[in-house]
Amino acid sequence: QVTLVESGGGSVQSGGSLRLSCVASEDTYRRACMGWFRQAPGKEREGIAAFDNAGTATYADSVKGRFIISQDHAKNTLYLQLNSLKPEDTGMYYCAAEITAIPGDAKSLGEYYSGTFWAECAFSRWGQGTQVTVSS
Repeated sequence: QVTLVESGGGSVQSGGSLRLSCVASEDTYRRACMGWFRQAPGKEREGIAAFDNAGTATYADSVKGRFIISQDHAKNTLYLQLNSLKPEDTGMYYCAAEITAIPGDAKSLGEYYSGTFWAECAFSRWGQGTQVTVSS
C-alpha cells in the first residue's frame, strides 16, 4: 500500500518561494508516475507537475518556468519548488502516484483505469494535501 505524505505548505507574499515535499511509503518499483496537483477554492483539481515512468517532467503552462519538480529515490521523496508565487497559486497541493498496472490483475487494472489521467499517467493514490496561500 502506497501512502503519500505532503509537507512544506504555508503562507507567503507574492513573489515568494516554498518547497513542498512528499514522502512515499513504498519502494519506487511499485510506482510509475509521481506528480503534483492543486485545487484552488471553487475550482477543480488540476495537474501542475509530474514525472512519467521514464522520468520525464511535465508542467502545466500556468507554472512552467516558476515551479520545479524533483525527486530523491533514495529517500522515496518527491519535491516541488515553488518560485515567483502569485495569488492565483493559492490552493491545496496534493502529491499523487500512479500504481503500475499488472496485466491480468483485476485490482491493479481497475485502479489504473479509475485514476485521474494527466501527463500520460493515471494517478490513483493521493496524499492528504498541504495548503499554500499567497497574498498580494
